[in-house]
Amino acid sequence: MADKFTVKAEKREGRGKNDSRRTRREGRVPVVIYGGGTESVALTAQLKDLAAILRTDSGVNTVFSLDVADEGLVDVIFQDRQIDSIHGRLVHADLRRFAKGEKIEMSVPIHLLGEAAGLIEEGAVLSQSLREIRVLCEPAKTPDSIDIDVSGLNVGDAIHVSDLKVGEGIEIQEDAETVVATIIVVQEEELEPQTEDAGEPEVVGDDSEKETEE
Repeated sequence: MADKFTVKAEKREGRGKNDSRRTRREGRVPVVIYGGGTESVALTAQLKDLAAILRTDSGVNTVFSLDVADEGLVDVIFQDRQIDSIHGRLVHADLRRFAKGEKIEMSVPIHLLGEAAGLIEEGAVLSQSLREIRVLCEPAKTPDSIDIDVSGLNVGDAIHVSDLKVGEGIEIQEDAETVVATIIVVQEEELEPQTEDAGEPEVVGDDSEKETEE
């Protein structure tokens, strides 16, 4: 698992549009934390720090730590966000706080690693039917991806959800028989041969054989 992001935040004292504009001019974003069995808290955080999280592969699904002055670390995830339609800039964010031991359902990408043995056969291709998988776990245990070694796959072999290996405390939320990847052979369609017509072509508009009336 990659290192988790930590974003420093400060309590937000002021309210209203003027205060929000001043906060944004300073390169910060108003945020509100909800959930976790406690009251909501209004804060501000650096725009560049939150933007860096949104640019990651997991984006809004990224679980990160918020380091609140005088309160310590708290795990959060984006619950909602407001983007400036003109500049494409984050202007407000609602964050969801997690209680200790709470599990959440997340979608995790599946990465296929290695060169499948069966690909040496003519027309063989590696088909990936499932590109991400839903898992239930504590935020801190959410994997960045589930990696599968496909080097041993031959034509006709398949990897199912039941074959996936995940860490302790992570529960896969997909049907065990679902196919993740398989090696198939694609047959090229044979074109039907064109046959030559042995008969004489019909001539339209030929007046040479017209009978004349006497």
